[in-house]
Amino acid sequence: MKNLKNALLLKQLYLLKQLGYNYTSVTAFKEDEPNLSLPNTLEKLKKQALECHLCQLSKSRSHVVFGEGNPKADLMFIGEAPGATEDSSGKPFVGRSGELLTKMIENVLLIPRESVYITNIVKCRPGNNAEPKPTEVHACQPYLLKQIELIKPKIIVALGTTAYHYLSGDESKISKIRGTIHQENGYKLIPTYHPSYLLRNPSAKKEVFEDLKKVKVLLENIS
Repeated sequence: MKNLKNALLLKQLYLLKQLGYNYTSVTAFKEDEPNLSLPNTLEKLKKQALECHLCQLSKSRSHVVFGEGNPKADLMFIGEAPGATEDSSGKPFVGRSGELLTKMIENVLLIPRESVYITNIVKCRPGNNAEPKPTEVHACQPYLLKQIELIKPKIIVALGTTAYHYLSGDESKISKIRGTIHQENGYKLIPTYHPSYLLRNPSAKKEVFEDLKKVKVLLENIS
């Protein structure tokens, strides 16, 4: 391809010389800049994400887990990464963690799961349910930021340390900052424990209950 462009450039330069131009008087050959912007609808953004191969996770995934829920949700939940069940189904939070998250939403916030939007920091499952690597997160980050831009949530609940860290840039432990309210660019960010942590540590459910009570108050005060 490079040789072809060089040949076309040389041919055009010879032609311009025959017409009386100096080589430096015009732009002889200009390559079009690639369009790096992301689509402006969730549907088109999802389609692009489904075809993504920007990181190593694309090689081992069964499905891209883009996210689901109300595209105009006031409340958004963002976790770390899909698990095995999510990778098999292509849907976020559908395993045991998903069942617990549904109960958190419907039994504490008293709203249907379908009224919120749920996604993860990365859209493909890391091997052995490992924490996603920074390179994997950064490759996927434009999709997440575009989701937030399009949905325009008023509140985002970060589920776990990884989600909170990459949304805020703060590396504090989740145990130290859970339940705190942070004003980000256009939305309030509230970190709490990930449902998978609650499955291993049921005693922490009461803390998450208190965190979600704050979310409920914020939702009720949205004008």
